[in-house]
Amino acid sequence: MNQTQFETRHGARWLSFDAALKGLRRRGEAREEAARDWPREYRQLTHDLALAKSRAYSPELVDRLNLLALRGHQRLYGARGNLLAGMIEFIGGGFPALVRRESLVVWIACALLFIPMFGMIALLQHAPEWVHYFLAPDQLRSYEQMYSPANRSLGPRHNADSQLMMFGYYIWNNVKIDFQCFAGGLLFGLGSIFYMLYNGIQIGAVAGYLTQQGYITTFWGFVAGHSSWELIGAALSGAAGLKMGWALVAPGQMTRVYALKQAAVPAVRLLYGAAGMTFCAAFVEAFWSSISSTPFAVKITVGLVFWALFLAYFLFAGRGRDAH
Repeated sequence: MNQTQFETRHGARWLSFDAALKGLRRRGEAREEAARDWPREYRQLTHDLALAKSRAYSPELVDRLNLLALRGHQRLYGARGNLLAGMIEFIGGGFPALVRRESLVVWIACALLFIPMFGMIALLQHAPEWVHYFLAPDQLRSYEQMYSPANRSLGPRHNADSQLMMFGYYIWNNVKIDFQCFAGGLLFGLGSIFYMLYNGIQIGAVAGYLTQQGYITTFWGFVAGHSSWELIGAALSGAAGLKMGWALVAPGQMTRVYALKQAAVPAVRLLYGAAGMTFCAAFVEAFWSSISSTPFAVKITVGLVFWALFLAYFLFAGRGRDAH
């Protein structure tokens, strides 16, 4: 039996099991009704999980069944689950292993973001007048003011009187970008593609213009520390959107709705990881990047260290999970 036949035969039962788990959280008659057949469904699910592993079905399917079985085990034995332990496990191995399994959409998302960004930076060093096709004059003046060497605090302050207020602003701005890149996947992936390209061009236009104008120390000193957190987070959000978009474009023998539900499992997990990186990016941006008194060499070194650590993390962390 191939995977498609396996999913077609048992998919409805998996959805029923998930609904039963949710029913067990409710009180009263609905909870009692959901609990009647649940132990038998749990045994069937673990059997399906064992078959999926033994037949080397896709990691996405195994992850989906494993997650359902884990939730069922916790409910069966009265365990509420340890949120902190789950987060540590995800960060320590699950997240980088997931990124490697979804390497195709991750690389596509990175290309959509980084190629126009670096292309724009290079273009504006040779043809600075092109910046006016992408940024208005008042925007250019605003960016020059943000990164003026005379500022005690660098970056888009937006009348914030404290680093905490800046932290809140950065979270909102980063989350907005990530959500656009992710949710755009529901438009058959076209929204994700658009927002990745758009943000790549805009970031590159700002970086290229300020570099050409000589704001190297202030601008690059500001972005160095949080660039890895923020840009990788945006790329992974776009990858999650592309994952869902591809399920709608090419659902195979499944219905589009069912294919989307399957793709949503790894896509949402990618988004969880991206959201954590976005939160950390905002923290670094507010409490480290914005400090103008820190030496430029120190900021660049910290930024390069972050990039190197992320490269090692996504290449090597959680290697034991790749085969599961």
